[in-house]
Amino acid sequence: MGNSYAGQLRTTRFEEVLHNSIEASLRSNTIVPRPVFSQLYLETEQPLAHDGRADNDDEDDEDGSQSNSPPKPYQLKPPPEGCCTTDGFCQAGKDLRLSSLASNPLDVPTGFMLVGVRSPSLPENLLVCAVDRRFLPDERGHNALLGFSGNCLGCGEKGFRYFTEFSNHINLKLSTQPKKQKYLKYHLYRNNQGVLVKGAPILWRGHEGRIKQMGSSPSEGHVTSDEQLPNVALTHPSHTHGSYTAGSHVDPVSLPQQAEVPHPITNGSHVVPPTAQPAVNQSGPGRPSATGIHANAGPPKKRHKGWSPESSANSVPESSGKNPPSSSTLSTLSVPFLITNGGRSETAATLSSSQASSTPLSPQWPSVTIPDQLLHTCRRQPVIFKGHGSLPQLAGNVSEVLISSLLHQCYLSSQTLPRVYQHYGPSPIQPLSTEMQILLTVYYLVQLGSDQVPLIEDLEQIFMRSWRESHLSEIRQYQQPQAAATQGRHYGIEVPSNLPGLAQHLSLPPQSQPLTPSQLPWLAQLAASSCGEGVVVLGEQIGSLAQGIQQTFNRLMEGSLENTNYVVIIVTAPGQETQSCVIVTGKHQCRALAESMYSPSDGLKEINHQLSTGIAQELIHYCNSLGQDGDLDSLLDNVTVGSSEPSPLSSGQEHTEERSLKTTHSPNDLQTLSSKDSPSPKERASSPKYTCSEYSIEWREVRPIQLAVARKLLSHVCAIADSSTQNLDLGSFDRISFLILVPPSEVTFQQTVLHLWSSGVLRGLDQECVSQREAERYVVKMDHGAQERIDTLIREAHSNSYTLYILVHDHAHWDVTSDSCRTSDGALGLVDRLLNSRQVKDAPNIVILHVTSFPFALQTQYTRISPYNEIHWPSTFSNDVDLYHERTRYYGVSELLDSTRSGSSLPLMRYDSSFENMTSALEERFPKLHSAVIRTTVLIQHYCIALMAASGRISSSHNLHKHTSVETLEIMQSLLTAAQHCPSHHGHMVVLRIPSVALAAWAHRRLSRVRRQLGLEESFEIILGNPHQSLSIGQSFTDQIKTWLKIHDADWVPQTYLELEALSCILILSGAEPLGESLPRSLKYCDLRVISCSYLQRTTIEQELGLAAYLVRAESRPPHDPGPGSDLLESDADKLSSTDNEEEEGQENGDSPLSSRKQLQSCTENGALDSLLTQSTSSVNVQKRTMDLKQFPSQSQTHPPHSSQSTPYVQPALHHQTHSQAQTSSQGQPIAPLPPHPQIQSQNQLISQVNSCPPPQVVPPSQSRRQHSKSTSSGSLSPTSSSPHLNCSWARGVSRPPSVLLPRALYDIITGTDSSGLPRCTSFLPHISVSWASSFRPLLSKMMTCTEQSLYYRQWTVPCSSHMDSSNRTEGRSDNFHPRRLLLSGPPQVGKTGAYLHFLGILSRMLIRLMEVDIYDEDDINHNSQVDDRQYHPPTASWPNPDVMRTMPFDYTIHDPKYDDISSVYNPAYKPIAEVNPVRQEDVYLRRRTTRIKLSKYAAYNTYHHCEQCHQYLGFNPRYQMYESTLHAFTFTHLLIGEEVQLYFIIPKSKEHYFSFSQPGGQLESMRLPLTSDWSPDCIKSPIFTPTTGRHEHGLFNLYHAMDGASHLHILVVKEYEMAVYKKYWPNHIMLVLPTVFNGAGIGAAHFLIKELSYHNLELERTRRLEGGGPAGDVWPFIILADDSCVMWNTVDLDAHSGPVEHAVSLKQVLQHMEACPDLAMYGLCGIRKWSSRGLRGNKHRDSFSRGHLHDFLLLNVDLSQNVQYDQNRFTCHDVDFVLRLHSAGLLVCRFNSFSVMKKQIAIGGYRTFIIKTKMTDVPTSVGPSQYVCAPDSKHLFLATPAQLLLEKYLQHTSQKLFPLSTKNYTHPALSVDCYLNLGPEVTVCFVSSRPHSINISTTGLLFSGLLLCFADSFVTPGFLKKFSFLKGATLCVISADRSSLRQTVGRLELEEEWRFRLSDEFQTANAKEDQPLFFLTGKHI
Repeated sequence: MGNSYAGQLRTTRFEEVLHNSIEASLRSNTIVPRPVFSQLYLETEQPLAHDGRADNDDEDDEDGSQSNSPPKPYQLKPPPEGCCTTDGFCQAGKDLRLSSLASNPLDVPTGFMLVGVRSPSLPENLLVCAVDRRFLPDERGHNALLGFSGNCLGCGEKGFRYFTEFSNHINLKLSTQPKKQKYLKYHLYRNNQGVLVKGAPILWRGHEGRIKQMGSSPSEGHVTSDEQLPNVALTHPSHTHGSYTAGSHVDPVSLPQQAEVPHPITNGSHVVPPTAQPAVNQSGPGRPSATGIHANAGPPKKRHKGWSPESSANSVPESSGKNPPSSSTLSTLSVPFLITNGGRSETAATLSSSQASSTPLSPQWPSVTIPDQLLHTCRRQPVIFKGHGSLPQLAGNVSEVLISSLLHQCYLSSQTLPRVYQHYGPSPIQPLSTEMQILLTVYYLVQLGSDQVPLIEDLEQIFMRSWRESHLSEIRQYQQPQAAATQGRHYGIEVPSNLPGLAQHLSLPPQSQPLTPSQLPWLAQLAASSCGEGVVVLGEQIGSLAQGIQQTFNRLMEGSLENTNYVVIIVTAPGQETQSCVIVTGKHQCRALAESMYSPSDGLKEINHQLSTGIAQELIHYCNSLGQDGDLDSLLDNVTVGSSEPSPLSSGQEHTEERSLKTTHSPNDLQTLSSKDSPSPKERASSPKYTCSEYSIEWREVRPIQLAVARKLLSHVCAIADSSTQNLDLGSFDRISFLILVPPSEVTFQQTVLHLWSSGVLRGLDQECVSQREAERYVVKMDHGAQERIDTLIREAHSNSYTLYILVHDHAHWDVTSDSCRTSDGALGLVDRLLNSRQVKDAPNIVILHVTSFPFALQTQYTRISPYNEIHWPSTFSNDVDLYHERTRYYGVSELLDSTRSGSSLPLMRYDSSFENMTSALEERFPKLHSAVIRTTVLIQHYCIALMAASGRISSSHNLHKHTSVETLEIMQSLLTAAQHCPSHHGHMVVLRIPSVALAAWAHRRLSRVRRQLGLEESFEIILGNPHQSLSIGQSFTDQIKTWLKIHDADWVPQTYLELEALSCILILSGAEPLGESLPRSLKYCDLRVISCSYLQRTTIEQELGLAAYLVRAESRPPHDPGPGSDLLESDADKLSSTDNEEEEGQENGDSPLSSRKQLQSCTENGALDSLLTQSTSSVNVQKRTMDLKQFPSQSQTHPPHSSQSTPYVQPALHHQTHSQAQTSSQGQPIAPLPPHPQIQSQNQLISQVNSCPPPQVVPPSQSRRQHSKSTSSGSLSPTSSSPHLNCSWARGVSRPPSVLLPRALYDIITGTDSSGLPRCTSFLPHISVSWASSFRPLLSKMMTCTEQSLYYRQWTVPCSSHMDSSNRTEGRSDNFHPRRLLLSGPPQVGKTGAYLHFLGILSRMLIRLMEVDIYDEDDINHNSQVDDRQYHPPTASWPNPDVMRTMPFDYTIHDPKYDDISSVYNPAYKPIAEVNPVRQEDVYLRRRTTRIKLSKYAAYNTYHHCEQCHQYLGFNPRYQMYESTLHAFTFTHLLIGEEVQLYFIIPKSKEHYFSFSQPGGQLESMRLPLTSDWSPDCIKSPIFTPTTGRHEHGLFNLYHAMDGASHLHILVVKEYEMAVYKKYWPNHIMLVLPTVFNGAGIGAAHFLIKELSYHNLELERTRRLEGGGPAGDVWPFIILADDSCVMWNTVDLDAHSGPVEHAVSLKQVLQHMEACPDLAMYGLCGIRKWSSRGLRGNKHRDSFSRGHLHDFLLLNVDLSQNVQYDQNRFTCHDVDFVLRLHSAGLLVCRFNSFSVMKKQIAIGGYRTFIIKTKMTDVPTSVGPSQYVCAPDSKHLFLATPAQLLLEKYLQHTSQKLFPLSTKNYTHPALSVDCYLNLGPEVTVCFVSSRPHSINISTTGLLFSGLLLCFADSFVTPGFLKKFSFLKGATLCVISADRSSLRQTVGRLELEEEWRFRLSDEFQTANAKEDQPLFFLTGKHI
């Protein structure tokens, strides 16, 4: 095949397999996993063929020079006849020589480069060609696509796709196979004279790395790399790795280069070594080499027909079988990881006990002797990972070696198949083989960088991916029949699209080719060879594990493993099982693993031990020394502070105390020491002329989102009460009590008490609680005193059954320890004993609410919390829309991560490379010290030196800035200057997190001493945050806080960190973990540089980051995306520097390089201290702008923090260049980071100038304003640029989150992402007390909601034996949930405390108001100025007299307040009262007045009401199965509809007796109606129809109590699409389902069908009665039309002594009274008035009965009103229109004023809810009323809304333009014929009927201002219209269904005689033609 055969195996069968596999791979275009051996074979040849040659590049060696078979000679294709064959010319005869084309203009297309081609026949000259740069390597020798694309610059021919073809065209005349790597030699460029000259050589090999042979024979093909070359693959910013599809061609040059995140793998039983993540176009069949030089090599031999750069992404890559990249080449795992697994963390015990059961594997090596002085000699403590087989017995100095079984457990778990696969079919699915596990382990270790530590969970995922893909077909075959059983996308066995640790293009072998033990050692050595000495495999020469371990120890002692991180020992003796182990020998890895094997408590004990024994003193002395710059303590001793007082302690005592790390002080001593450190308060300057006006405290306020979460909590409690399980009966409680449990932190305790007292919850619960101290009895710390408090609550709960007790368990993830595993101090395990006790669980009136930011520990397979009882904090923003109008934006972990990726400004989260470099060096120098001791010591020394440097008290000649980091110097500089710029001395907080209490105490003493010696006691406070102690600060600072908070209590002291708002201070926060302490908004820096990186659980990492969580004002731009001139850019002007790299220049004064505007602000805000720095930087920036960025492409395009460096500390300057990508100028334009340049002033020189400056001075306010006016942005929070608070650091700081400094290791973990795009930490074990249920789990998905994450953890995690839920597994029951237990989870510092406190308040109010509802309480509108005092009926009349009623005038005026926004109906007897303050139309609905009324015993209820009496009514009838009902069709014909109407009845079995059927269970014939003569005291004769929509939960359909138990027929009228949901909630109610065509109809259609159906049913019943022999006319003709919000009914008691009094009555009494009216059949419509609290007082002369409009609750005579129908098309005012037409037809309308109905306010659903939306989208769109109509045949935005609704809304909102003369003109109304339409509240409508013999008002002498003809029928004639007179210019509006009928109406009514029309006056509703628009024509009266 023309390739070298080096590396092939010699067996015939193996050779045959190889060739078959290769051929299949090359011919296949499908994504099929290819056999590993084809890759091994193919990958062997290329590095040897290309890079195994001699160093002479010009030597024309043959491809097969090192082959075992002779090479085939290259056959040169003969040139075409007649073409030119001259050397140096192309076949077209054009000259290509460089000497000839040097001065010629050349056409070079975009994306192409000029390249010099070496011709063998012209060695002295080069040929010029243009080559696509994508197919050329970059300046580091990487990222070249396979193949070729070039143009001939002689003849201009383009598009050569093969280098062979191109070489023939340019006449290279080669005797060997043409290779672009051999002949494309040099870049060409034009010099200053414009002449084309030879440039740099093309780096095809990258740093001239060479491949050397290793092993016993060349055929084994072991290769390694002399050098480790960084290789950063290209990634597409909008795609995840491996997601490129065919056709998605991406230019790799244009893409930003960045470090790789962990990559996916493709594993199987046989997986090849991983390679670097390929470039975008190299995702296809690539062959990366060992060194990364050929990381972008293409298909196996050459590009075949089926391959192209564009399509390669869709092909299956062929990875290198031999040559995985070096650790620095790979950046797949660019973060340090630890092999630790939470619940499996081990104790670093000595080895003697663990070896007792070990047996020697070989008689030659019965045991292994650990050499003496191993730790001293090699300065590391090796860690042995047990693999397969038993470890040999260790002897000697066993304490210097650690043993871990984590790898062994990983192997076991990955070989334990899930139960579902154990008995799978005839071809069982097998686990990974031992050999495959070992080989994958080697591959994994090979890819780890020198500073990376392996993570067991990554290895597990690699195993699982390999297993899944090796059995892909079987798993899919299994999953197909099981698909229905899965419950969500996270429950199935998924193959993750990406995995950390390995490259994604590894392929799978077929099952027929198992990896044999004999092949394992050389394959492992082959893989390890690629990383040089990083991983050493001992296999072929090793006979036993003992021999390998002993050899490893010997080599360690010899120093030959100095650069080796891992030694893998493999024993494959014939006839024995394969054995293995891994010995970790890297210094960094050994330290990290050793510390991770401690439990968190043991780690702190080890730190305390090292401090107490004094072994850290050498480190202290070492750090105190500043080399040539002197000693730190001596410099301090020489400081003279003029105003300082002598220290209370003697100098000797002071030095002894400060230089010692021994923990000799008790906690009380620390408090006294703090008071000693601060001298007596000094008299500050007189009160400033200006005070800071921006200072405000917002943590006392309840935010909208907290209210929303509180309501969600309340709804969940109500859901528990509403469930059928009867676990909580809210109706039985009349009050609540609560107890809040918090962790044993004094600050958290006081903080919760403060929130509780400020919330006002206690004012409604406990009237006796009158002070904050008394509120402490509602909060309890979970310590020894908690037991008594819980016992007291349990006793109270048993004795007070009517009180609901809420136990709030705050910070619930803190203690999940089982009571059986309680610690010796008794702190842990208390929650289990108290909250999970049987007394608490069984108490029916105790509800437990767990509150936590990290709920994962409570979401296991054995959890006690139902997933339905979880409440997750909602997102406040959706698509950048503030959903809750918070005006604040939360910044948590994800936002911090976003800032690291934005690249537009300094990231909020970063690491300090200078600090990391120093600690790494000291960790190697002091191998026995714990890293926490070293890091803390270094950090405190940095702070001390930075404080000394920033104070200006130390001479600049000492160069202190060289001994601290720029980040620390910036923090101290900002802290010192912040308070000086504010008139009120507001500053900010710096949090220094030190988990060890002992180390924190030492740090506090050390910093306090330095502060005191520098005389800065009054500048800032240093606070020791000990969770077990109260807060203690100096008196002067307390007085300052009291002034700010306006507290006058002399004894007040701050007790929480929140009360330190705006205080300049350093808070040293100690404790093993944060315990829920909230930090103030003045927090500016959160220094987490010394937190532990050993315990990689999600909870541990996220709760540390949660300290920096922050709420910023939403008005300000996000910190990672500042706009031009935004306040964010300027808010950091008081920073000394924005980077931590000493080699990075020009960025010392802020978030960006300084412009002149920025410099001015820096001078203003930083004072004199920054002035020189600014000046010195200006010249730097000028130089930076003039530099050519192209000279530094590698530094400006790469991303080093994520690539492993072979020398760890070579490039500290690249830190911020990469993780912040680019700094921004003050105009928001990115400035590319530049490499070090000798002409640029170094940062050290700049800082030395700073330190030589005089101390900072406070800028006078006037000067400050003058200078600030130029630099203040429009986005600043200040109202004006001249206000004094512009200099306030606090005022600027509240608009941006704090900066977070992390350890480098943790930073890389957090910023790395897994395959789903989630941060790496999310895939870690969620909590230390849980473990994974199986290794066969999928990864978390980025698209998972909080609920889905909960379900994921509930399936895939199990509690450890020490977990309190481990015992919560009852046999035979998997859902052992506690019914009254809830979980509230939300991110840290987001406001959960305020939410649950508000929940307690609203729960209390709910219990009080559970029997109360909001009732509309509104006065009647349109009062008549001329009151009619006549009394038509005596006050004691029970029923109306028909004759008297006919004499009463009909009141046309509408009085119902809900119609405040409609047109009034003209009434001659009505004289309107002028409104003093007219109400805006849009405010009508919002201002409707309600009042709280307690429900009477006769109230109607919604679906949330449950009581024992209602059970049978709601369907709990033992005679019938619940939900048992039948669907019946009912058809009738109606003329107006024009076709048969088919309705459906849903009739429960229990209600079938109300209907008649053709036979039992047969066709529905009619609804039974009683006779008029029938009467029963327990029966209502009239059927009740309730039309409803959107109120299946909230509609008041439960009439059981309202009817007082009376029998009644109640029918819900619902739309078809809502049928199912109404049936679900009301299974025992009869449903009348409207036809499909009425789904979009309004209330008019519902009432129309109800009325017409009722009349049709009346006729059927009369027929049925006649057939039965009864009288036909005696059937009861009345029905009731009731609104779904009628809740209670009242009657007027006239016998009361104090006048008329209303009291509640049952609906039964109201209806029976009305039905008993003697002459009821003479009335067409009856009703009752709407209740108002002022109804009786407001109208003393009201008659008992009246004629007028009726609403909401109607008794309709369907017989008399047969000829008057509801308008089926109406959406609004249909009842007004119906009553007017009913009255004009001569029917009596009567209102019973002695009864009233109360209407409940229901904000959800109803027929008044309309959405106007366009046809283009279903999303509600803001469309103005003017767009509801348009000109016919015009291009207009059509609306998906019924035409009638558009017309009604248009007339309502635009009538002022349509009827201008009618506006506010009551005496000249608009005439409306035969219908009433709402023309808006300012237009009066006069209704007349055109029907013969109709009753109309007298219009004699009345001039109308308009005429409205809506669907005028034949009764409207020209003669009828001529009866009315109109004003000149009056408006006519004619409405018809189509344009033709519109014209016919105009002609038929002869309207053109008196009205003038224009063509432009014709309109239609904005409906499409298929939606049948309505048309109308307007005109003016002549």
